Amino acid sequence: MSWAAVALRANHRAGAAGAKLLGLGRAAQAPLGSARLWRPASAVATVKGELIKNVAPEERVRHTKVSVIGSGSVGVACAISILLRGLSDELALVDVDEDRLRGETMDLQHGSAFVKMPNIVCSRDYRVTAGSRLVIIAAGARQEKGETRLNLVQRNVAIFRVMISSIVQHSPHCKLMVVSNPVDILTYVTWKLSAFPQNRVIGSGCNLDTARFRFLIGQKLGIHSESCHGWVLGEHGDSSVPVWSGVNVAGVLLKDLNSAIGTDKDPEQWENVHKAVITSAYEIIKMKGYTSWAIGLSVADLTESILKNLRRVHPVSTIIKGLYGINEEVFLSVPCVLGENGITDLIKIKLTAEEEARLKKSAKTLWGIQKHLKL
Repeated sequence: MSWAAVALRANHRAGAAGAKLLGLGRAAQAPLGSARLWRPASAVATVKGELIKNVAPEERVRHTKVSVIGSGSVGVACAISILLRGLSDELALVDVDEDRLRGETMDLQHGSAFVKMPNIVCSRDYRVTAGSRLVIIAAGARQEKGETRLNLVQRNVAIFRVMISSIVQHSPHCKLMVVSNPVDILTYVTWKLSAFPQNRVIGSGCNLDTARFRFLIGQKLGIHSESCHGWVLGEHGDSSVPVWSGVNVAGVLLKDLNSAIGTDKDPEQWENVHKAVITSAYEIIKMKGYTSWAIGLSVADLTESILKNLRRVHPVSTIIKGLYGINEEVFLSVPCVLGENGITDLIKIKLTAEEEARLKKSAKTLWGIQKHLKL
């Protein structure tokens, strides 16, 4: 059965199985065999009642609830990365694969003592996500052998139509972060289906590509990646754009040291760094079957900027129409300021004519697929 069909059916299920997932227990029962023992549950002495004396009623107020849709390798990597950073006081997981969902949730719950997480819950029903500040979407159809990219996206549109409607119903004020691939097109789909303002719909975009770029530059220079500054913009994919004109270490532009850096005429062949950024995901998938940890850590990094209102700059996917001569309504990664309202500002980075041309080409690549979508 397809993800979308199961999701439609699951959205109307809230019975005993859902209650069990949410941690709801049975009502207290008195022992059989004696009328004297049939007392109201409140009158029965319990370990909790003997141990704890209540002083004041407590109303739980959750300020940083995060939900992750999809309990596959990427969704779980996002969840564990968020848990390890202590970014949320409640984490909700949703998936249609109930056994996998419950298994992953139990595994995380059993480690909650080590990550100071008070509440980890799950369900196939989207009601478990109610009141989320941030919903991370890591679910969707995978590309089948011989399937066109357009057909894959169209299948995901059917899934997202159900998913986004359910999320918006229960968390109308949340921010949506799309991780599922092709992330730029699916972020556009999410924006259209949710009818949210553009600041509240964010694609994880080139945040990971940029991290890979900086890591590989650092490896080549023998310097930690945190001290290597450079951006990869545009599509999260083969048409991404390395901004060689701005790559620097401690403010020293590498282009001032090697004017041909990143070009075919470069004797040091720095362009191979960007080529490695593009091919690295394929290599990892070939070796282990999927990518997970780096994207999970990347998503946690974005989550921290949003929930803590850090106003850090990240290359994430947002609507780019009207910038850099792009007239299509596409989502691409550009430097964005992230805070509690989502994307609050865009940084107007200065590009060379060649870099701007490559960004336009990236936009056309996406638009070539996106314009045929049936929303």
